[in-house]
Amino acid sequence: MKHILPIIVIAQFLSTSLWFAGNAVLLDMAADLNLAPEYLGHLTSAVQLGFIAGTLVFAVLTIADKFSPSKVFLISAVIAACFNLGVSLSGVSGLHILLLRFGTGFFLAGIYPVGMKIAADYFQKGLGKSLGLLVGALVLGTAFPHLVRSMTNELPWRFVIYTTSILAVIGGLVIFLFVPNGPFRKKSQSLDFTVFFKVFNIKPFRAAALGYFGHMWELYAFWAFVPQMIQYYGLRHQFDFDIPFMAFSIIGIGGLSCAMGGFMSEKFPPNKIAKWALSISGVCCLLSPFLIIQGSMLIFLLFLLLWGLAVTADSPMFSTLVAQNSPEKNRGTALTIVNSIGFGISVISIQLLNFLSPLISTEFLFLILGIGPLIGLFHFKKEVFISN
Repeated sequence: MKHILPIIVIAQFLSTSLWFAGNAVLLDMAADLNLAPEYLGHLTSAVQLGFIAGTLVFAVLTIADKFSPSKVFLISAVIAACFNLGVSLSGVSGLHILLLRFGTGFFLAGIYPVGMKIAADYFQKGLGKSLGLLVGALVLGTAFPHLVRSMTNELPWRFVIYTTSILAVIGGLVIFLFVPNGPFRKKSQSLDFTVFFKVFNIKPFRAAALGYFGHMWELYAFWAFVPQMIQYYGLRHQFDFDIPFMAFSIIGIGGLSCAMGGFMSEKFPPNKIAKWALSISGVCCLLSPFLIIQGSMLIFLLFLLLWGLAVTADSPMFSTLVAQNSPEKNRGTALTIVNSIGFGISVISIQLLNFLSPLISTEFLFLILGIGPLIGLFHFKKEVFISN
């Protein structure tokens, strides 16, 4: 039993490396294929839209509750890896890449929320710690392509695509071979098209979901545009950065805060940890213009690392609250529903930054992200949550 959680964490890390594989090679890919500057927002949104479509299909058909989660994870990882690999084919256009990234995102819906479902099926007690490690693996997996690009800068950009595709398949196989159905799994016997609406009638579930939605407004837009922020700061203050490595560090450090939050949830209520993290990341949004304008590189980098820590620490806490306050037989579907809506919100914030990027100076761009934490904290009111 003790070996199960590390295996799930490793598999999640390997398979979610697909998420930002395109972002990590965007600059080289854009130069190679003559892509427009706004392609960054479109590329990230394509994955998010695919994930939304996938989670909606998975939720309506209750796939994570009806079928073996480990098999769903493996099949999804293999198909997502194939779509990811398609980006490396010669002759692909910008439109083809967007369609392929959409397909990758669609089948990531069978990886990320299903991984959380598998953890919930094994760990009813200590779920906050389990999901903290699991979401931390997602964060590291998301950041990992940036590190691969930094380490292979002299190689063609397609090497990152090959690497992440192989890792995703390995992750799927690891889950399938070593993680059977959990002892707390309750199989759904039939399709239930009303689950989507029923779970939001549960007040604690609704409060956790609304807090998560505010968090998602900020998270992926910050991750997508942090390389642009670093590049802008370097040009403004005449600093030369290894942008892929910096992006990996700022995104990847969030994996540490997820794990820390998970362990802290054994002593403190997850809702309080979530509120503190959401508050700190919201303050970072509001302070961002001042930190970009000031000229100390050390202060700027420490600020981004703090932001990277805070912006993810609440994610496993919200997932824990959603899982704990949803019916056991529909837990996988409930997690999938909340993920679907949250990622839909992230597309809106990404496209808004994409639209505003050429219109306003970069130092003011990230103020927009503060809307999410403010709204999330407003709606994440004091409720009676099920204790961890």
